Amino acid sequence: MSPIRRILIAVKNPDLHRQPGIEKAIDIARQLGASVELFHAISTPVFLELEPLSGHSLAEVKRESLALRRARLEKLAQRAKKMGVQADCHVAWDFPPHEAIVRRADSTRADLIVAECHEGKRLKPWLLHLTDWELLRLSSRPVLLLKNDQKWREPVILGAVDPSHAHAKPARLDVDIVAHGSRLSRALKGSFELMHANFPTGFALLAPDEAPDGMLIERAYEAQKARSKMGFEKFARHARVPNVRCHLVDTDPIFAIPQIAREIGADLVVMGAVSRSGLKRVLIGNTAERVLAKLPCDVLVVKPARFERRVIPKARGMRVVAPPPLFPMAV
Repeated sequence: MSPIRRILIAVKNPDLHRQPGIEKAIDIARQLGASVELFHAISTPVFLELEPLSGHSLAEVKRESLALRRARLEKLAQRAKKMGVQADCHVAWDFPPHEAIVRRADSTRADLIVAECHEGKRLKPWLLHLTDWELLRLSSRPVLLLKNDQKWREPVILGAVDPSHAHAKPARLDVDIVAHGSRLSRALKGSFELMHANFPTGFALLAPDEAPDGMLIERAYEAQKARSKMGFEKFARHARVPNVRCHLVDTDPIFAIPQIAREIGADLVVMGAVSRSGLKRVLIGNTAERVLAKLPCDVLVVKPARFERRVIPKARGMRVVAPPPLFPMAV
């Protein structure tokens, strides 16, 4: 796995005077010896009647908006350079924001995307905000979501793995989680710990009868737990993680990962995500999305090596829409 050399920092609002989250991302880049690109996508729709009302053409509005946002990003870039970080910036008319971020990261071959948790529309109390959710779902590159402004100093990094490969998760994904966590802990002079939520699912399917015996279910459950425990211990040995830094919890990962993160004072949790859609997503859910809301720390989400690209490479440009009627029609 190649080291992190290029980081794309998604800037949610360039107009803010204070940007502690961006400064934290730049500080992480400094510790990693990586360069950064500060990126902002202008996704606000422009009304068709803008030209006669303002006296400016759409081309002028587009050009002036780009120049204004770029000037503000340049100030952040200058701040990064003063911290010893090579920095550039880029602004584009593109929408929606999560697709724009993925497109830019792909075109620049960024090794890592860093974004602050957004405050967009929430679909359910346990789901991420929409932009974060879609960014995790669509990006094939690692995504670091910052949940707080506290800078990392010899961080405690927790890798959450699943050697049982529930729901057909790729076996290689756990190896990548450990590789990312271990590399970051070495580069940042921190410590790396490993955990597994030993919470078997679907054990009742092992019973042949439509109305399975309770004792048979319990035996199947315990057998699956024992196999999962052995699998985690074997994986930890191969990963060369000491026993004192390994955590096996008999709880649903949605609750177990935040629990262990709090107990060890983790600054970062590294976990994998397998993007799903449709009925499978509804039935299984996505652990990465549901865990994030409960975690007290930052999260690095990695994807399988052969992740299918789902974002078109060409930017969508300015979104021009018809203006709303001055007098709504009666119904």
